[in-house]
Amino acid sequence: MSRVILVCFLVIGFNSLSQLTKDSTEKSTKKWYDKISIRGYTQIRYNGLLQTNEDLECEQCDKSWGGEGGFFIRRMRIIFYGQIHPRLYFYIQPDFASAPSSSTLHFTQLRDAYFDVGIDKKNEFRLRIGQSKVPFGFENMQSSQNRLPLDRNDALNSAVSNERDLGMFFYWAPEKKRKLFSSLVSDGLKGSGDYGVFALGVYNGQTANRPELNLNRHIVSRFSYPFQVRNQIFETGVQAYKGKFTLLSTSSGVKFAEDKLYDDERIGGTFVLYPKPFGILAEYNIGRGPEFDKFADSISTQSLQGGFVTACYKMNVGDQTLIPFVRYQKYKGGKKHELDARSYRVEELEIGAEWQMGKNFELVVMYTMSSRRFEDYTKQENYQRGNLLRIQAQLNF
Repeated sequence: MSRVILVCFLVIGFNSLSQLTKDSTEKSTKKWYDKISIRGYTQIRYNGLLQTNEDLECEQCDKSWGGEGGFFIRRMRIIFYGQIHPRLYFYIQPDFASAPSSSTLHFTQLRDAYFDVGIDKKNEFRLRIGQSKVPFGFENMQSSQNRLPLDRNDALNSAVSNERDLGMFFYWAPEKKRKLFSSLVSDGLKGSGDYGVFALGVYNGQTANRPELNLNRHIVSRFSYPFQVRNQIFETGVQAYKGKFTLLSTSSGVKFAEDKLYDDERIGGTFVLYPKPFGILAEYNIGRGPEFDKFADSISTQSLQGGFVTACYKMNVGDQTLIPFVRYQKYKGGKKHELDARSYRVEELEIGAEWQMGKNFELVVMYTMSSRRFEDYTKQENYQRGNLLRIQAQLNF
């Protein structure tokens, strides 16, 4: 199935590139450097205040959780992008503060590198080629520059580590909806960006910056529709993906499938009430994937489920904005990207507020109350519970 979709994408892409060649004869008064823009943001965090348990960690979230803590550069990103042709858009985003582990910081890593080919003149139909976000989950696609809680939820983010992979994605949205998607971000309403009303994609499945390790490709599809009722804007969506995942790392002694290949499939739903002024974001997903089983000392395909709900209230005072928020999340399942497809049981409540001093500076203060059981072959009885106060300063430029 994935090969059929890939062939269709290649045919569409070839026809679109042929049209680009024809369109390239059109004269433009703009130079190449006038079509390229640069922006970015930096996030500095401190998680050490009021910490009650140094062994409480979140590997996929923030590697400065737990231990001695200290100041931490969570992200330092510069984005190069531009509509270099009426039907050709590019986007490149490196991160200069990636953390491969809790003891290795500030490595440069590629996050996004893709281009969009417009299939029609209005670019309502687009083909995205390269490394980009996989269209699964609203909060996954929402930029960390815009998200209220400091980290993404475990339940849906465990589907795609770093939210990205290498592949080809087809997006469709009417021109009117594309403008709405854009305004939901530019107007400060915490939108996810323009990932189309309908999306269909084929991607490697081993996540960003990792080579493919099997002959199978993941297939993902999403339908999400924003609409307005009087002054309120809503968005509902459903998404699903299916593929095979090859384990990345295993402990000596743990039992696993000979080829390390496991089913990896999920389906999820999304509901959004954009904050005008009260907002709600809720998502839930179910599925199957690899997970460590401590009773059998093995990794097997097991069911997973979980989701979250975030409520917020947006208050504007002059050119400043204050958004208090609360998020509750719960997850039961494995994390395929971690050692032994580590088994998780998560329940967490976060209460915080984001203060925007204009468009260039933001401060988030958030109190986290977390209960986490995360177990692998080495740590088979690892239940951690605790609280901590987290602070993040963000510069936008």
